[in-house]
Amino acid sequence: MIRRLTAALSALLLTVIPLAATPASAAPIVADQVLTWTADDDTTRYKSVPTQAVAGPTTIIWENSAATGNTTGMPHTLTFDTSTEGYNHDVTLNILANPFDANDGRHQATVTLSPGRYRYFCAIPGHSQMVGELVVTEGGGGEDTTAPTVSAAVSGDRDADGNYVGAATVTVSATDAGSGVDTVEYQVDDTSFQPYTQPVRLTAVGDHSVQFRATDQAGNTSAVGSVAFRIVEPTQEDTTAPVVTAALAGDRDGDGNYIGTATATLTATDAGSGVATIEYALDGAAFTPYANPVVVSGVGMHMLHYRATDVAGNTSAEQMAHFTVVAPAQEDETPPTVSVTVTGDRNDDGGYVGAATVTLTAVDDGSGVASVEYGLDTEAWTAYTAPVTVRATGAHTLRYRATDAAGNASTEQSTTFTVVADGTDACPGSDTRATVVIDGDDTGVANVDTGDGCTINDLIDEHADHPGHAAFVRHVETVTTALVTGGSLTKRQQGAIVRAAARSEVGA
Repeated sequence: MIRRLTAALSALLLTVIPLAATPASAAPIVADQVLTWTADDDTTRYKSVPTQAVAGPTTIIWENSAATGNTTGMPHTLTFDTSTEGYNHDVTLNILANPFDANDGRHQATVTLSPGRYRYFCAIPGHSQMVGELVVTEGGGGEDTTAPTVSAAVSGDRDADGNYVGAATVTVSATDAGSGVDTVEYQVDDTSFQPYTQPVRLTAVGDHSVQFRATDQAGNTSAVGSVAFRIVEPTQEDTTAPVVTAALAGDRDGDGNYIGTATATLTATDAGSGVATIEYALDGAAFTPYANPVVVSGVGMHMLHYRATDVAGNTSAEQMAHFTVVAPAQEDETPPTVSVTVTGDRNDDGGYVGAATVTLTAVDDGSGVASVEYGLDTEAWTAYTAPVTVRATGAHTLRYRATDAAGNASTEQSTTFTVVADGTDACPGSDTRATVVIDGDDTGVANVDTGDGCTINDLIDEHADHPGHAAFVRHVETVTTALVTGGSLTKRQQGAIVRAAARSEVGA
């Protein structure tokens, strides 16, 4: 399965790269500066990366192999970002590596780095955490007196005590921000230093120490570093069966049933001889070798039995998962039905005396009503949450519509009605100017009768004895808020009136 995935990814990653990957068996052509990236089974980070380099010709080593700890054949890429703002884009590098490829997962390329920052990442989906930065400084900017930075990482299968079982691989990395790395050396168990060209694999049982050092182009040599570890014999007999688990996935309804299909993914691990086979049986059928996730689309309850066997012949206890698949709901293509009622006291001519209350009702037998909206006269659409009371005298048109959860919108409808004054006159000698005017500032808002013989100008009462300008503005805000609630003003009209009050000198 891993080989098929690798082949598919290789077909996707046909980026044109002016570089040449060098097989691990060929003599490497090394630039003055060598930078090494490594990876293992983890999909959340590179195992080791360089952080600094100097501008100029550079040999890039990219290794994702058994030697660096990749035990599953998981493919990774080393990809240089050529689009994200703030980074250098002059190096195009996109190398896919896995332990099964022609180079056994170790690749080499030569590039020319420029001063600045490079961003790199793994381009395989699911590896989004594998990302980092490389800082490149100017080369040749004075005498280099700083030795390279050199480190080593040990990889391999380990037992519960931390010992390496059968073999251990030591990978050495060196960087130099000045003149660049010239040579890297290592020695095993205090024998003698020799050039380091690829990871060192040790198989001798016992305690080991590997020393390492690096020298840059200016002749500065790092202090000797070392790693110590123990190699033990592999366990001779495996008597433990694999551990096998099942994961179910798919869209689910409120009862936990899978809608349309359910997909079962089986996973097995074995710390001894390794997993040989995984098998499953669906709904009482015979056991079948598992190769890919099992997709079940039949409506009804299902039983999935599964087990795994390792290379030593140990078979796990049979386990079971049960689940139910239900048919998808029919697609909702019908918009809601929405109706309107207008209530209030009416005169002999059918006019609503003092106020009219409009109530909207929407129903939807499919996905359900998502929203109801209305628009009064020429105003914009507003979300309907409660009955709308209109007190402004005159003829009115209220438009309305509804939308369901599936996005189906009803056809726009409307109702018309007339509100007339209730015959009372709470403001004799009323200010009947056509528009609302404050301190000579014409707001353009109609100066309507608010229902009891008082106009908006009467209620604002700019000529009253207000204790101050701020108090007058607060008085206007209170009056207009009540008129908005009562339906005589819109929020936009209220804003125009309050702004005119703030501009005025009433109460100042």
